Amino acid sequence: MKICEACGLEFSRKLTKASHSCPVVTKPQFSDCFSCAVTQINPSGVKDSYPHWWSAFNWLPSLNSMGLPLGINIEEMVDHHTHIVGTGDSGSGCYLNSEIFSVKHPISYIKMRAFMSGTGLQDFRDADESMVARLVQLIGASNLDNEKARHGRNFILAFDEVYEEDGRKAVEKSTFHVPNDYILRLARTHPDHFLPCVSVHPYRKDAISELRRCARAGARLVKWLPNSMFIDPTHEKCGPFFEAMKELDMVLLCHVGEEHSVDAMGLDNELGNPLRLRAPLDKGVRVIAAHCATEGYCNDIDSDGRERVECFDMFLRLMDEKKYEGLLFGDISAVLAFRRIGYLPTLLDRADLHPRLVNGSDYPVPALNIVVHTSKLVKAGLITAGERAAIDEVYKSNPLLCDFVLKRALRSKKGGRFSDCIFTNNGALGVAALRSEAGVDVK
Repeated sequence: MKICEACGLEFSRKLTKASHSCPVVTKPQFSDCFSCAVTQINPSGVKDSYPHWWSAFNWLPSLNSMGLPLGINIEEMVDHHTHIVGTGDSGSGCYLNSEIFSVKHPISYIKMRAFMSGTGLQDFRDADESMVARLVQLIGASNLDNEKARHGRNFILAFDEVYEEDGRKAVEKSTFHVPNDYILRLARTHPDHFLPCVSVHPYRKDAISELRRCARAGARLVKWLPNSMFIDPTHEKCGPFFEAMKELDMVLLCHVGEEHSVDAMGLDNELGNPLRLRAPLDKGVRVIAAHCATEGYCNDIDSDGRERVECFDMFLRLMDEKKYEGLLFGDISAVLAFRRIGYLPTLLDRADLHPRLVNGSDYPVPALNIVVHTSKLVKAGLITAGERAAIDEVYKSNPLLCDFVLKRALRSKKGGRFSDCIFTNNGALGVAALRSEAGVDVK
């Protein structure tokens, strides 16, 4: 038997849902809702009687005994890397390249089906609305005792089409598309859940005017995936674009390292070379290096370009350069993927970098158990077997919450953990501070 820390009653230690009906925690102690998992309201209506995010899991002995750090204000939590995709059935303007579903691209088809299933989509009918509804649910749309549930917010990412160097749109090279207007509209509709991250290809003829339009609408974050969008940050067309970003105080969220997911229409992994970020950084643009470049090798263009160096080492090289302090950041999205876990001990132990790291889930990646293997994290000594059992139970109910729980549980052999500041609004970036402005309808 187990003693409930909230009400003092005994209940079964068996890891099953609703194994204990607690009179203090008014919702079931295992919930699909992110809010119910991180905050409780007692019968008298006094909030935060049990404010620690893991209190709702006190029926999970392994999870409750982790001794995780305190001090996270859940309303300040920010996920900087959340994908929204769609088929355009709602008039969103989203699309998936039809070639993905061709027999010519069987691997890409399997990847896309897995990606879509991670969003909870059972079929492609009402796909746009179903994906949004599922994400809102996971973040925490439910109410507690008729009070508005508290939770953080997620940046949802637009994804621009591919453009050639002459400014011509290349739909045939675009794996999928999520328009800026769609993302801005969702941020207006769900201001307590979503923040807009727009995407503007720098080769398009109206790149700077589109950037300005999005800035007027409240967007401050711009998404690039150079490998798949075929963007070379060192290209001459990017110079004026970076100058406009600097002027507009916008931040670039840029994939670095190799890419293996968005590859149906081809890709160039050398464009994900972290050292190419010197171009925007030297223009004074703040950059978030997505995934901290925790995958693959690229040419060391700081020297003669012949030596192949791990992308992660290049990322650390840039982070360690004093001139980029306050300009270069990294997000820890997808770092739990089995290909990337070898870099986790360094990220956990480098506490000096933590004020410049931000959280991101790369949703729906956390929902894909073919990508995140908790067994490998146990083998690497980053979590215990007991923690794994509890975390796997969280995954079954809410994979987005599981990503957060798992990152909070990680610890290196040296005792390193991800600091609290990674998971909350980073004032040095300022991208999440525009709650009332983001999503303003500007044409």
